[in-house]
Amino acid sequence: MKQQFPIFKTKIEKTRKDFDLTDPEEQKKYFRLKAGKEIKKLRDYLKEDSFIVYLLGKKNSGKGTYSKMFARIVWPEKVEHFSIGDMIRRVDEELTNPKKKKDLIKFLEKNYRGRFSLDEIIHDLENRDTITLRPTELILSLVKREIEKKERKALFIDGFPRDLDQISYSLFFRDLIGYREDPDIFVLIDVPETVIDARIRSRVICPRCKTPRNLRLLPTNKIGYDGEKNEFYLMCDHPKCKGQRMVSKEGDKLGIKPIQERLQTDEKLIERAFSLYGIPKVLLRNSVPVEKAKDFIDHYEITSEYSYYRDEKTGEVETITKPWIVADDRGVSSYSLLPPPVVVSLIKQMVDVLNL
Repeated sequence: MKQQFPIFKTKIEKTRKDFDLTDPEEQKKYFRLKAGKEIKKLRDYLKEDSFIVYLLGKKNSGKGTYSKMFARIVWPEKVEHFSIGDMIRRVDEELTNPKKKKDLIKFLEKNYRGRFSLDEIIHDLENRDTITLRPTELILSLVKREIEKKERKALFIDGFPRDLDQISYSLFFRDLIGYREDPDIFVLIDVPETVIDARIRSRVICPRCKTPRNLRLLPTNKIGYDGEKNEFYLMCDHPKCKGQRMVSKEGDKLGIKPIQERLQTDEKLIERAFSLYGIPKVLLRNSVPVEKAKDFIDHYEITSEYSYYRDEKTGEVETITKPWIVADDRGVSSYSLLPPPVVVSLIKQMVDVLNL
């Protein structure tokens, strides 16, 4: 049975202040109000110490969004989101450069230990697909190389562990990369699959500047209408793009269907992590049941849903906004939360597990 995540209360009873959580300056004021003391404790801790966090959540559950916002709010020079996927993509680029490829092979000759030969590993890297997982021993070697390049920071590791066998490796990961006695923590993220599906189906990107948006959840200020297709679309509001029409990525209209197997694996990883002893766990929840929301969250912390209406006479497009209600994975009508309240929960729970 799916593990029940607790609801974290971010509501403050005695304040009437509303915040626009899409505005960076408003976000700063919001975090000062809701987690100012905890942010100071984390900053004091990071002056001398660090930690390693393993982010576990389903694909498109917000791992990068939450950890990067945590870093920006707490201390961006001391906290880093480390993506295994980004690391592998950088390796792909290195393999196309003879000098960098030579340096990579030299490093692996010295540091790689595993069940596949180095020739097999290089062949695998040069002919990789986006589905097959790389051998864990290779991932550990590459991460070691990346860590050696960096100034010591607190790390949010995104993309490891990726399968059940890697869970045991992660328990000793801090020792493997030389982080000595720094605490390691699992951050487990619960997001309804209906939310993930909508994020994928409605996302669009500007072909020119590559800015991402979401027709349903994060529109631009300019909305267009295609009469032939009878559909609304977003226009990029970056000045240099001059109203460029934003487009969907190929396959996004299928939502979570192509990644259903991956989502099931991610669910098993989270369940396995719950069962482990000896490592602290932070539980993040993206949704709150509608019937309980008034006791736990402020109204401005709820994700808005956007729909559009076109006046037939004037041709003008009107944007209609309302709180986004989704069915969670148990079928309960729930509000989806914006990233800031989830990060408030992350900040406060991190203070608790670090005993600050």
